[in-house]
Amino acid sequence: MFITSPDLAAEPGLRHAFFTREGGVSSGIYASLNGGLGSSDDAAAIAENRARMAAHLAVAPSHLVSLHQVHSADVEIIGGPWPGERPKADAMVSAAPGVALGISTADCGPILFADSEARVIGAAHAGWKGAFSGIVASTVTAMEKLGARRERIVAVLGPTISAKAYEVGPEFVERFKAENQTYARFFTASERAAHAMFDLPAFIGLRAQEAGIGRFLDLSLCTYGDEDRFFSYRRTTHRGEPDYGRLISAITLA
Repeated sequence: MFITSPDLAAEPGLRHAFFTREGGVSSGIYASLNGGLGSSDDAAAIAENRARMAAHLAVAPSHLVSLHQVHSADVEIIGGPWPGERPKADAMVSAAPGVALGISTADCGPILFADSEARVIGAAHAGWKGAFSGIVASTVTAMEKLGARRERIVAVLGPTISAKAYEVGPEFVERFKAENQTYARFFTASERAAHAMFDLPAFIGLRAQEAGIGRFLDLSLCTYGDEDRFFSYRRTTHRGEPDYGRLISAITLA
């Protein structure tokens, strides 16, 4: 049902989980632990799935909070559940116990952050757009506003599409190279002419290094290649399926 990081598990006063697609009540293409509020799955099934995740994290179902993710570099500082609609942003930070920050992904990179000494946590959704525009640095800056220090932060990247499954076109490559020629190292030749394979986890790792994070770790789990455990937007697209489930990665202060 879930995967944990030994490095985050070793930090005192935290609970976290990179939930898989196993252990829920959804069926069909959403089977079975779909936590995506933006999916077209049955609302009651999503609520039950999220309640199971909240129970594992020892928080109330209402206190497993999520965002309306838009592939931005925007971060919300939160102290409790949203009073109304989910804000449009792609990361959350908090110093409030009993609130689980839940990021939704299906190929993009879920990153969980913690400075256990300051008791500040964060969670970010890092697709290529967010990583490119600075979501990692924005999350760290927001954590510092709550008292964290970037050199103490542990950040872990959960299940993410790997380079062997992430083919992109020439305009994608040129956009990165136009920003910084050294970004060419994140691309390798594809079997298709003029296309390339993009290493999103490695690029996120660079962004973490640039942000001065004390420890960054990649669980090296590919969403596309492990259908039994993970949902994948790209796999769904290749199959022509109408929708896809979402994985939840969450962290809370105990």
